[in-house]
Amino acid sequence: MKDHVEFYNGYKMPILGLGTWSARPEEMKIAINEALKVGYRHFDTAFTYMNEESIGEVLAEWISQGRIKREELFIVTKLPMIGNRSSDVDIFLKESLKRLKLSYVDLYLIHAPTGLKRDMKDINNVFPEQENGEMDWDMDTNLPTLWQAMEQQVDLGLAKNIGLSNFNESQIRKIMNDCRIQPANNQVEIHAYFLQTELRDVCKEFGITVCAYSPLGSPGRQVLFEERGIENGFIPDILQNPVVSELAKKHEKTPAQILLRYLAQLQVVVIPKSTNPKRIAENFKIFDFELSPEDISDLNSLDQGQKGRTFDWTFFKGAQKHPEYPF
Repeated sequence: MKDHVEFYNGYKMPILGLGTWSARPEEMKIAINEALKVGYRHFDTAFTYMNEESIGEVLAEWISQGRIKREELFIVTKLPMIGNRSSDVDIFLKESLKRLKLSYVDLYLIHAPTGLKRDMKDINNVFPEQENGEMDWDMDTNLPTLWQAMEQQVDLGLAKNIGLSNFNESQIRKIMNDCRIQPANNQVEIHAYFLQTELRDVCKEFGITVCAYSPLGSPGRQVLFEERGIENGFIPDILQNPVVSELAKKHEKTPAQILLRYLAQLQVVVIPKSTNPKRIAENFKIFDFELSPEDISDLNSLDQGQKGRTFDWTFFKGAQKHPEYPF
C-alpha cells in the first residue's frame, strides 16, 4: 500500500495525517511537536478550529531550525462557513496563512456547502446566531461563484490545490459541471459504520480523492456535546466492536490501527485527531501490516449505510433550512 494518494494533477497527499479539530491551543502545540517527531507530515486544520496560530508557531520553529523543509509538509486548512461568498475567500485564506505563518497551503477546502452571514466586527465569530438561537444562515450561498473564487487562490499561488468538505453527490456534480480547476479532494465523515460508498464512487468517477474525518468514530466528540448543551449525543462504539477487537488481536495491533489501516487500504485518506503522545505514535504505525481480503470483508459488513452517519449537524440549529444542506 502506498503512503499517499495522488491528485488528478499528480500532487501527492499523505494518506495519514493528524486531525486537529477541537484541540486547545497549548495541547495543540504539544501534539504537533510529537507528531512531527514521530513522522507525520500531513496536518489538517481549519479557520473554524481556532488553532491555526498554535500550529503555525510549531511549524515555523521546525522550519527555521532546519529540522524540516516546507516542501516536506502537507498542510490543509478550510474556508469557514462565514466566508462562503466569492468576495470573502481571499480574505479568509490570507488570514489563515498569516496565522499558519505560511505563504501557501497544499490544500484549501470549502469547509461546508452551507453559508453563514459574517459578523463584520468580529472575524472570529465563526458561528453567529440569531436572536431565536438558530445560526445566522446565509440563504444566498452560490457554490459555482464561490468555487470560482477558490480557483483564483490557485492562480495567486496561495493554495496549491483546492477541494471540498461535507459536499454530497449532487453538489460535487454542480462544481464539476462549471469548474476550471477541479476539486482535488472531498473531506467527509467516513468510518467502518458509515462507508459512504456511493459518494466515494462519484468522487472516483471525477478523479477526486477522499479524506475521512472521524475515521475512529470521533470518541472525543463528547466535549463538543457538552459545550453546546447537547444531551444524548451519539458517539459510535467502533473501537469496541467485536469484529475490530478480534482483528486487533489477530494482527497484534490496536483497534484504532485496524480501523485506520482499513480505510487506508480502501485508498481513503485518514486524519485521526489526538493530543495524546502515545496514541499519536500508535496511530502512525499502520504501514507495517496488511489486512487480508477476508479481514476487509469482515469490516465491510459493519457498514450501516445512512444510519451510520453521526455528524448530521444537529448542533447547527436551523441547518436543515439552508438550500445547500448536504444531508
